Amino acid sequence: MNPALLAGMYRTVRQHTLALASPLTAEDCCVQSMPDASPTKWHLGHTSWFFETFVLERWEADFQPFDATFRVLFNSYYNAVGDKHPRPRRGLLTRPGLEVVLAYRANVDQRVLALLAAKPMDTELLTLVELGIQHEQQHQELLLTDVKHLFSCSPLLPRYSGQLHGEPLNEDLSWKDVAGGVVDIGHDGDTFCFDNELPRHQVFLQPYRLASRLVTNVEFAEFISAGGYGDPKHWLAEGWDWRVAQQREHPLYWHSAGAQWQEFTLGGLLPADPHRPVTHVSYYEADAYARWINARLPTEFEWEYAVMKESNPPSGLIQLFDSAWQWTSSSYAAYPGFRVRPGAVGEYNGKFMVNQYVLRGGSIATPAGHSRATYRNFFPSSACWQFTGIRLAQDA
Repeated sequence: MNPALLAGMYRTVRQHTLALASPLTAEDCCVQSMPDASPTKWHLGHTSWFFETFVLERWEADFQPFDATFRVLFNSYYNAVGDKHPRPRRGLLTRPGLEVVLAYRANVDQRVLALLAAKPMDTELLTLVELGIQHEQQHQELLLTDVKHLFSCSPLLPRYSGQLHGEPLNEDLSWKDVAGGVVDIGHDGDTFCFDNELPRHQVFLQPYRLASRLVTNVEFAEFISAGGYGDPKHWLAEGWDWRVAQQREHPLYWHSAGAQWQEFTLGGLLPADPHRPVTHVSYYEADAYARWINARLPTEFEWEYAVMKESNPPSGLIQLFDSAWQWTSSSYAAYPGFRVRPGAVGEYNGKFMVNQYVLRGGSIATPAGHSRATYRNFFPSSACWQFTGIRLAQDA
């Protein structure tokens, strides 16, 4: 990548993270609503820690950390780096204060940009900075989903933004027929991708059909009205146990309002628009709905090939990258020939390839331009605080 363009992208992404945090109070930024979420202040610190630890510490002459204690406080899961503050206790970090974390970001920014100007031709440096930018974009989405969960726990049900809850789309569902066969899967080219999108390889697909759009709120409400949450025949055994244990009777953030449903959004509590995609459903709920409607979830390879096989996918498929992440029936596993990168950054993806399912696409909270057809998101089957939705598939 051109060093000047990379520096510009770095500035833009770092400023956007601050913009996402700007509607929040200092108190909002410190609280952790559940073990899977992180406080906004931690996201602000960790994304700076990434650049300080993996870029500045290696390339900066006479490197000195901004604060040596941050090496532990803002380490997420990199065992090769050293000790970590326990993830479920990130909300107890009242110190450092938000103003100190913001100063940390400004300090790291100044030093990274100076390094890029001083070493514009160091390919390995540029590669790691680009990885850090993509990493920060992932945390921008996490910041929003974590804030949404936090605000949903408040009896005030506060409003974060009047946007970021998706536009309704009143369009009939149709089916896109795909012939299948031996197809190429995985990233191809010299643009950025994560290591879990490689290597490119071939898989065999039986003929199948993919739904043109995502399942909507009104369609999912029919599943609820038909007793779908109370009928174990639609559910995987583990999913049924989860539903019973969680006493789940509807998607996360739905509220019953008589004959109508309301939905908590980043814009506050709103009537559940019938034509918006249903979101915040677990893999279990997505799979149960698909069984109820006599369909299934696509494999990640079916999803990718259908999107990639045409030069203009929106002509047959819509809501691919801007509405909700779409559960697939594929377990998150390594592609044939996958190799973990050496060093601590090798822990980025590979060690999570167990007990997770792949999601494809992107959501309303995904930064523009961040996702692509080969992008492999992944979460445990019970996860539903992310913007997760449903695209159906059928055998041909």
